[in-house]
Formats: sequence, C-alpha cells, structure tokens
Amino acid sequence: MKLILRLLAGILAGLLIGLYAPDALVRLMLTVKMALGQLIGFVIPLIILFFIASGIANLQANGGKLLGRTVSIAYGSTLTAGILAYLVASSLVPMLVESRPLQEVAGSSLTPFVVIEVPALFGVMSALAAAFIFGLGISVTGASSLKKVVDEGKGIIDALLAKVIIPMLPFYIAGVFAGFGADGSVFETLKTFGVVLVMAILMHWLYISVLYIVTGLRSGRSPWALIRTMLPAYVTALGTMSSAATIPVTLRQAKANGVTPEVANFSIPLFASIHLAGSTITLTTCSIAVMQMMPDLAIPGLLEMLPFIMMLGVVMIAAPGAPGGAVMAALGLLTAMLGFGEAAVALMIALYMAQDSFGTACNITCDGALSIWVDKAEAAEVAQAKA
Repeated sequence: MKLILRLLAGILAGLLIGLYAPDALVRLMLTVKMALGQLIGFVIPLIILFFIASGIANLQANGGKLLGRTVSIAYGSTLTAGILAYLVASSLVPMLVESRPLQEVAGSSLTPFVVIEVPALFGVMSALAAAFIFGLGISVTGASSLKKVVDEGKGIIDALLAKVIIPMLPFYIAGVFAGFGADGSVFETLKTFGVVLVMAILMHWLYISVLYIVTGLRSGRSPWALIRTMLPAYVTALGTMSSAATIPVTLRQAKANGVTPEVANFSIPLFASIHLAGSTITLTTCSIAVMQMMPDLAIPGLLEMLPFIMMLGVVMIAAPGAPGGAVMAALGLLTAMLGFGEAAVALMIALYMAQDSFGTACNITCDGALSIWVDKAEAAEVAQAKA
C-alpha cells in the first residue's frame, strides 16, 4: 500500500512539474526517467533468463503426477483469464477510451540533459530460449552447479528489483507524467487511468465469481460459502501485495474449504508462484488500453494477441514475490511482441502498480478454488486405483 501511495505521489508531482515548473526542472525529470528506463531495459532479459530458468529447474524437485496436474490447471486458468480479459477489454476499451490522445514523451519539444544508452546483453527472445534450454536441462540432468548459478542469479535480480528499481519507480513515473504535462496530454491520461483500473478490478471479481461457481457446481458445494471462506486471504493480499507473503493465510483458508492438508501444502505454495490469473487480466486489459492511447500501436485481433497471452503464463513463472514482480517479468513481452516503446512501458508500469494489490488478491483467491480442483482430481485417482 505504501508503494501505491508513493506512485500516486509521483504521478501528482510529475503532473505539477510538467504543467507549472520551469523547463529546466522538466528536463531534469526527463533525464531521470531516461536513466531509469535504460536500467529497466537492461534488466528485462536478465529477469526472463534467471527467473524462468530457475522456476523450471525448481519445479522438477516436486515431481510426479501431482506436479503435472497442478501446473496444467494453473496454466489453463491463467490462459482462460487472459482470453476473457482480451474479449471484454477489446470490446469496451475502444468505447470508453478516447482514441490515441497521447504522443510518445520522446516526441516532446523538451529533451533530457544527457542521453545515456545501456544496451541489453542479449535480446528478449534469446533470453527466453536460453531460459528454457537451461531450465529444462537442469531438470533433466540434475546439474547442481548450474542450478546454483541460476538460483543465485535470480536472487541478485530479485534484490535489484526490490531494493533499487521498484523503489525508484515513483521517480520514473514522475518523469513520464512531467513529459505528458509538458505536451498537454496528462489529463486524458488520468481519465484513462480511472476507466482502466475500474475495468480491471471488475474483471477480477467477475473471474473469481465464475471460477467459484464452476468449482461449486463441480464439488457440490455453495460457491458463495467457498468465496466467503477465502475472504481473509483476499483481504490479506490487499495489504501485502504479494502472493508469497499471503501463503500462510491462503493455506489455512484452503484447508478450511475442505482441501486435504497434503494437497493444500503442495498446491498452494506452487500456485503462488505459477498461477497469476489476476495479473494476466490486468496486463491484458492495460496493454489494450495503452495500445488504444498510443498513436503508433494498434489493438491486435485475438489470434494475434493469443501468443502474447500464452507467453504471459510462462514468463511469470516464479515471478518475484515483491510488489510489481509480474509486470516487471512481462516487460520483455510487451516490447518484443506488442512493440511497446518507452512511454507505453511506463504507462503499463503505472497502471499495473496502481492495482497490484487487487491483482494479487485475485491470484490467491483463485488459488483456493484451483486447490479444490487438484484435491478432487487426486481423490478420484485414489478411488480409481482402489477399485
């Protein structure tokens, strides 16, 4: 919650600087934004490489049919959430968001004092391919030394995100909005923010409701009773903004919903790392809104957007537990697959971080429903084996 307040303060400060401050101060903010943007761009491939490789390598440690079933259910839910979000957002956003009011900040008459280019060590797709090769290779060969490298690399990047990049985001966002204020597009941006955030949160609640209705019908129990039991986890996630930090409460409430302890102890921590339905809803919705706002981007059709949604479910495997981890992990896809530029990326970060607690709450509440699915499937398999 403190991060959200700092981001809001950054937006307000950037707005005031862009509208009323001398050009020199606006240029200073643009310089800060440029430097942080270069750092983020440099780190994106490293996030993809270390987090995905480490996530895939560590999944193998749990082994067996239960792992395969849990991962399949999590990915299916994430994919379904992303597709539904696309269908709703692509229909409503063009009606609710004014078409293309923004220009890239780089196009403003004001420029940073200095321009520093920090090219990434390798491209996003190269990082993704390497992550799969090394992650699967470690799982198959049990290469402990290489596993230690990717795990420690993940730890270093995680610390960089938690200690440097995410705390600096308010200054980055302030620079972006200073640019928008200077070129006169800031008020349209704020209007769009409100529309998109409300839409994303409503879709979170819709997906939770649909998932629990289906779960209730499948398990023969009241969907509303199941949701009511999970409310403490939802509220806790609103405060922590972290699926990992909410695991103890999620675990307790899943067991209260009748999930056997053995299945809950396995599935809930795993879902916290690999199931991000709420985050996918937000990223899909916000990306469509940003494409509607930007002059050089167009909203793609479902078949064009589907690869992006499918990859979201992969790149967010073991996304950092710190607030904003999912959007940081997804930045590579936004730039490589959707063609987002610096201003579009900045808007995505601001939009996502503003609702991060709600997206996290959706993630972990849905984890409770999916754990019931895993438990029911395990019980059916045991019964079939005994028969």
